[in-house]
Amino acid sequence: MSAQGRVRLTAAQAIVRYLAAQRTRDDDGHEVGLFAGVFAIFGHGNVAALGEALYAHRDALPTYRAHNEQAMAHAAIAYAKASRRRRMMACTTSIGPGATNLVTAAALAHVNRLPVLFLPGDIFVSRAPDPVLQQVESFSDGTLSANDCFKPVSRYFDRIVHPQQLVTALPRAIAVLTDAALCGPVTLALPQDVQADAFDYPEDLFAPRIVEPRAPWAPSTDIAAAASVLRGKRRPLIVAGGGALYSAGGPAALARFATAHGIPVAETQAGKSALAHDEPLQTGAIGVTGASAANALARDADAVIAVGTRLSDFTTGSHALFGDAAVVAINVQPFDALKTRPAAIVQGDAAAALDALGDALGGWRADAQWTSRAKSLGDQWRREVDAIVARNAVPKGALPYEGDVIGAVQRSDPQSAANDVVVCAAGTLPAELHKLWRAARPGNYHLEYGYSCMGYEIAGGLGVKMALPAREVVVMLGDGSYLMMNSEIATSIAMGKKLVIVVLDNRGFGCINRLQQACGSPSFNNLLESSAPRIDFAAHARALGADAVHVASIDALEDAMRKARAATRTQVLVIDTDPARTTEAGGAWWEVAVPEVSARAEVALARAAFDAAKSAQKA
Repeated sequence: MSAQGRVRLTAAQAIVRYLAAQRTRDDDGHEVGLFAGVFAIFGHGNVAALGEALYAHRDALPTYRAHNEQAMAHAAIAYAKASRRRRMMACTTSIGPGATNLVTAAALAHVNRLPVLFLPGDIFVSRAPDPVLQQVESFSDGTLSANDCFKPVSRYFDRIVHPQQLVTALPRAIAVLTDAALCGPVTLALPQDVQADAFDYPEDLFAPRIVEPRAPWAPSTDIAAAASVLRGKRRPLIVAGGGALYSAGGPAALARFATAHGIPVAETQAGKSALAHDEPLQTGAIGVTGASAANALARDADAVIAVGTRLSDFTTGSHALFGDAAVVAINVQPFDALKTRPAAIVQGDAAAALDALGDALGGWRADAQWTSRAKSLGDQWRREVDAIVARNAVPKGALPYEGDVIGAVQRSDPQSAANDVVVCAAGTLPAELHKLWRAARPGNYHLEYGYSCMGYEIAGGLGVKMALPAREVVVMLGDGSYLMMNSEIATSIAMGKKLVIVVLDNRGFGCINRLQQACGSPSFNNLLESSAPRIDFAAHARALGADAVHVASIDALEDAMRKARAATRTQVLVIDTDPARTTEAGGAWWEVAVPEVSARAEVALARAAFDAAKSAQKA
């Protein structure tokens, strides 16, 4: 260190030291690292410089090794989601395929507004070794590398071509990662020669710093405009999205606001668990995968208060579900608040905005008959769910379906199940879980459904377990997702992070097979033919180090779940399920384009139904 308060470090050493110095506070007010660690798979593009720096700081900033770059990024993203975006992780890879394996995960984090820092290696700035191993060469642009793929799926992207650039790049990265309105993946591409180059950095750059998450405070004009819209309405419905969970105090503020004004609450996939399933004003899931109660109210509502949701097509029934309801959009990000030409926008943190809006509304309440109807529909839906997931609900001689499995998982130990975190991402299960999983507390439900990424589930479960080690993490996925990405079973064993993984084997892509047939086509290229080999998922999981069993019935699954809860290492439970059966109750139209011209009469009928449904869609 020089007399002028500078310290000479390589770029890689500066990055690691800076990340280790960033601090935050947990829910109990204790000071903890903003970054819980770094997932790293080393290669020639990051092992020599960044690997050396991580080793030196391994106590302050732990390094974890996974088996797949995309999977480790999923785990990092799930960690941030389970931590309600208050803590996060970084991921480093070599150049080439290691880096591009992160791109799918970057898109997932981008869609879901979740923080993760990517540190992929990059080609030499000097171009002395040119082309370097794994270099993608452009015939028209000498500055391009494989890492340019990150640009459209990063909230902030920077290629560090000189060590000094970190003095501005690192604070910018942290600012994006901790800003509720900007939150998403940040990519700092690191050419391997620059990683190893040294610079005299200002010593105060590395001083420990408490980072407070930032969210905009709703202006009084926004609150007044929203209150003006709502005072003229009698049948409001709250749609709670992920922002209701990420906001500090969001679930409590949501409950206060709904109760004070007699407004029923429906939940998106990201918002589910913001309100306990048995709360009187809880009406269940909304949209395409929604409950009968919530969707009935959505069709009749004259106002929709959208709290922290980007109002995707699954939530809005492709913009055909809410009818002519006036939308009051509460969101930290105006881009998300503008999705449905809202009657009013409140740009701000969900909890603070709901409290301020409640004060502005004073004694205004929804029509008493509307509130009473909502409570009645909610109670009716809960009774229906209880019947669907009840023991002995499987027809004689039939295979169970997802609803039966969900019932067995939660029935295996009701007291513990109230504290479980269920993790899922794609296929039929998200629809069934959205309707049927009885979430008892915030964070009880962890679905990645913004990107609906097959393969997220097991890796995501690992990230959740790292964030919430005292909770039982139950990963539910289909055989298709298991086959896409399962290697982090081995990582969970190596790290001592127990998961309970329930694999539903319906011999293919049952969800898309049903959609294919609903659009008039025959079953094609989705279900495995009888000649295809049976895959012994339990044997495969055992080969990865887990305890695993194939069960033959729902009763056997329930018993296996009890044993799995008592175990101390990762458990994999496999059960055969019906690819055709689903929960008939609930749901809403979803726009999937059906061919306008076809030789098949079934396609013509499906097209006619499509045209009729599309006529209700808002332009």
